[in-house]
Amino acid sequence: MISVVICSRTNFISESLQNNIQETIGEEHELIIIDNSLNNYSIFEAYNLGIRKSKGQYICFMHDDIGLKTSNWGAIINRIFQENSKIGLIGIAGSKIKTKMPSAWWDCADENLCMNIIQHFSTGKKEHWVKGFKEKRLEKVAAIDGVFMVARKVNTICFNENLKGFHNYDLNFSFEYLKSGYNVVVTKDILLEHFSIGVLNKSWYESTLELHKVYKNLLPLNFSNNLTLKDQEFKNGEKFLINAFKHNIKRPLFMIWFKLILIKPLTKFHLRFLKTIIQ
Repeated sequence: MISVVICSRTNFISESLQNNIQETIGEEHELIIIDNSLNNYSIFEAYNLGIRKSKGQYICFMHDDIGLKTSNWGAIINRIFQENSKIGLIGIAGSKIKTKMPSAWWDCADENLCMNIIQHFSTGKKEHWVKGFKEKRLEKVAAIDGVFMVARKVNTICFNENLKGFHNYDLNFSFEYLKSGYNVVVTKDILLEHFSIGVLNKSWYESTLELHKVYKNLLPLNFSNNLTLKDQEFKNGEKFLINAFKHNIKRPLFMIWFKLILIKPLTKFHLRFLKTIIQ
């Protein structure tokens, strides 16, 4: 059985989403709604509550603003898990690398991204993103996106409740499965629409700093062939440094800057960032 867990910003989920799940999953399932309308839980706490309530051997965590397009996706999940006991976590979007420098999972070159998703934008536009799949329809990755995650239920794995707020739970979960010796994968065989897009605000930058402290000994991760991460480490550190400083996050950033100097001491970025600080 598949347990479907949704953390809801209201005390219910839409009838259209309930019907969508019922009509497309194609397998025995239960629906667990964590009512977070009063903001009683962080996403880490809410999802752990969902794990404790779940009866299925597989747990699907999904956003409440999606529409599933693939029929019988539950059977696809069952097949993937049953064919490979080392797979612990399945997503529909993710990256083959994750730098040690603080960053989002998608901060990498296109060839390291794996995804099959229809993304909607606030302008009304939508795009179907299909990337990273060549001969295979399943790709091993370093981290997946939290819009849709299906986990093999393992009693020793849960979300880290020392992390707060509503960001980076997907990286947290990905890293916990990797630490426990499981593979994290992205499948091409499940398609969904995502009706909103995330915002990287101050709380995201603060959360990202905390997450990277927790997993400093695990990172970096690289499941891409023939790739060194030096250039990507610098790009991600540079991007994070500039944008975090714009959100008035300062004190922890000097250690990141010091690490960037060690990676590439002779680059114009360091002078530009110094000018930013003293302005």
